[in-house]
Amino acid sequence: MPASIKRGGALTLLAALCAALASCTTGEAHSPTSIGIAGARVFPESITSDNLGTIYVGSNPGTIYRARSGDSEAVPWIVPDAENGLQSVFGVLADDPRGLLWVCSNPGPGASGAATLKAFELTSGRLHSGYPFPGTARALCNDIAIAPDGTVHATDTIGGRIVTLAPGASTLAEFAASAELRGIDGIAFADDGTLYVNNVQQNLLQRVERAEGRFGGLTTIATSLPLSGPDGLRAIGGNRFLQAEGPGGRVSLVTIADDRAVMLPLATGLDYPASMTLVGRTVYVPEGKIGYLFDAAKRDADPGPFTIHAVALEAGQ
Repeated sequence: MPASIKRGGALTLLAALCAALASCTTGEAHSPTSIGIAGARVFPESITSDNLGTIYVGSNPGTIYRARSGDSEAVPWIVPDAENGLQSVFGVLADDPRGLLWVCSNPGPGASGAATLKAFELTSGRLHSGYPFPGTARALCNDIAIAPDGTVHATDTIGGRIVTLAPGASTLAEFAASAELRGIDGIAFADDGTLYVNNVQQNLLQRVERAEGRFGGLTTIATSLPLSGPDGLRAIGGNRFLQAEGPGGRVSLVTIADDRAVMLPLATGLDYPASMTLVGRTVYVPEGKIGYLFDAAKRDADPGPFTIHAVALEAGQ
């Protein structure tokens, strides 16, 4: 048999094997798969993931859903009951070093109780601990970040505060309180320990300044695109972040340098994306569909199924 025919036959076999295995160095990458959320009127607000690629998403009614790597559907994992005291769930954040899932639990309209930062065991879903927000004024625990030293930070959107829980502490402490912080929402640390927040009401991205370890004010970061209700903010390495804008229907890759930020939209036209999480090279974004809760024209309508959309990060992003 001529060598050219043998070579052609080998290439044909290689192509067939590549197709069968769905992988080849010269082939195209497969599109990531979106994940459904089991249940009706879920209205997810925040999402996170652990080092194993397990995804956790909170909901307005309080149930926390979980999807393990490869699952096509997120199913109820932690359900509100008298023991865990879960109410409406906003921020969620996986803490692999401590094996915990941090959760912002808030009483809904007309409900009793206080905004509380709760911790659940990642292995079992059992309640580990709970920390009510300090003070008597109404608070809204919205999102969570962990400093390099392990101190947990949580935002209070209504009270305009950042509260902290130092390692070993039994109560939350007030790190910052200011009229400038009213509307604070997302919070995240860069790799160098710099703390950034955004403000859903004022449409701002800001750096939190520190003076001798104390709150030293805010520096507004000029963004390359105008913001429309910035919400979830997640660090993904260096000075790069993912940011969701609920009213704007957009999720962007944000790169901060000094007092400026370049925004690269990754997904647009979504129905109120409030948060996102990165697993490998895939960004998972739930649509919150919050209009069906607060818009009088939609309140009694069926919002349909809820989906966690999967968006691939392209090469170089």
